[in-house]
Amino acid sequence: MLHTLKKTIPAATVAGLFALGALGVSDAQAQQIEIHNTMSAGGSEEAALQRFQEIIAERSDGRLGVDIYLGGQLGNETDVLQLLSLGQTQMALTGGAFMGEYAADYDAVSVPFVFPSWDAVEHYIMETESGEALQAAALERGNLVYLGPQMRAFRHMTSAKPINSPDDLDGLTMRLPQIPVWVDVWEELGVQAVVIPAPDIYLAMRTGQVEAHENSLASPYTRQMWEVQDYIITTAHLSFPWHWVASASWWDGLSEDDRAMVLEAVEEARQHGIAVEMERDEYYREALIERGMEFIDVDQGPFREKAAPAVERALADKADSVMGDIDAAIAATQ
Repeated sequence: MLHTLKKTIPAATVAGLFALGALGVSDAQAQQIEIHNTMSAGGSEEAALQRFQEIIAERSDGRLGVDIYLGGQLGNETDVLQLLSLGQTQMALTGGAFMGEYAADYDAVSVPFVFPSWDAVEHYIMETESGEALQAAALERGNLVYLGPQMRAFRHMTSAKPINSPDDLDGLTMRLPQIPVWVDVWEELGVQAVVIPAPDIYLAMRTGQVEAHENSLASPYTRQMWEVQDYIITTAHLSFPWHWVASASWWDGLSEDDRAMVLEAVEEARQHGIAVEMERDEYYREALIERGMEFIDVDQGPFREKAAPAVERALADKADSVMGDIDAAIAATQ
């Protein structure tokens, strides 16, 4: 093809066309913003990303576009963090892995029974010295620009038997993910923790391997857990948020106006995602009740008190500012 083209068009013109073609490809790539999330379609995550996509297209007059990658299409959270660090992709709505990787000293958000409300979580990340330090560490160690948190609904217990107080947890076999601090906290409460992969939760309950598990209400709903569990205990022990992050390599190449536009789009998109998450959490509650599950709305105070020694162990090696900032975030949002 190149040989034929050179016969009919002067070499200088051919070189110019190829240069323009290369420039066009580069420009097209530069105008697209890839954004990643590990969840499948249909959740509040996708709703937020689609809103972000719409806002960017509208306010840039089509000059910028957003490509959404769901379901871990380019890898798990760790894989995408690596791509962001290397500047090989632009953005992600990621989970908490980056905090453990880059900012463990300030990560109080991943410890159960610390924050009693979403507002307190958000305040800690966005308004405290520890939150600022967390963001700075993510930039320094991971080449990540932090843009804001997005709520995931609080996690509760499901159980095959009624739980009304921490005393009812003694000896209860409970499925937990392989997160050491979570296992330690729940074992402090008296459960017998069993680490089981998420796809095996339903079978483990059906066969009696475990009597309980913890997660947001999406888990018992999507797993049809009413077939193997009778009770949901509203421990509200953790809201494990999503986080909007960008590759600093890409961010630094944006104009000041484009950075402002992206920040505004993220803020509106994450608030939309939070609203959708709250709506769906309420829907799941009503749907689970309709399917026969009984909600036990416990007094969360005794659970937090009994878990306190493990929580204190988890926070003992954090930065000096963390404990005071936790208290400040809770006080500011009560």
